[in-house]
Amino acid sequence: MNVVTENDFIGVQADGLYTDQFTLLNYGDGSSSAIPKNFFCNWLDTEPAFGTFHIGRSCWIGTGSTVKYDNDQHCLRLGSYIAGGQRLRFILNGQHNAHFMSMFFFALADPTIPFSRVPQCDDTVVKNDVWLGDEAMILGGSTIENGCIIGARALLPMNFKSEPYGVYVGSPAKLIKFRFSEPVRERLLELAWWEMPLSWIKQNYAHFQFDLNQDEGRTLEALNELLRQKKTFQTAT
Repeated sequence: MNVVTENDFIGVQADGLYTDQFTLLNYGDGSSSAIPKNFFCNWLDTEPAFGTFHIGRSCWIGTGSTVKYDNDQHCLRLGSYIAGGQRLRFILNGQHNAHFMSMFFFALADPTIPFSRVPQCDDTVVKNDVWLGDEAMILGGSTIENGCIIGARALLPMNFKSEPYGVYVGSPAKLIKFRFSEPVRERLLELAWWEMPLSWIKQNYAHFQFDLNQDEGRTLEALNELLRQKKTFQTAT
């Protein structure tokens, strides 16, 4: 099993705070990602030797969470700045085929019978700046867009697609509101602040600490200023 991460990855932290509960991935800009122990598993609840997964910077997934898969067709791609609750379930497996006469795998009863063909899912993708509430369950092929909130115990069905900055709750999960107005959402997606290093975020941290819903005009002015600063920073580097 192979985990792919950011280009400035500098290694796994051997010991220290949180290392009993997490595998900590450290990056050159000082940020880190935390993946809970025993995160990857198959239907036997053991860690497979195959599969390739992407974990972005500052991606923290809560304890007791698992990603379940059974072959190397299944992939989970986690972006940056993800706040993951406890006991999340990513179920990437191909599902039982409900179009056949029986959904049972007869090979489990008699190993001379071949396993049934099952539909397979596309990659499961969680983009950037996403908050996943405790015990949310995400089925294979789902895409959670930038800036979303997924409520506690929400169920995202197979091939679920969200909208950026949406708030989704329930089983099955449904959109109940957007975090910000449409002009603010558009500007935030243009800004894509999660592409910037931690030093830039620290330098502009005051902009991350005010209510974007309080005054739309002031918010758009601030985001425009951040866009200018981002372009200046990228040009200089």
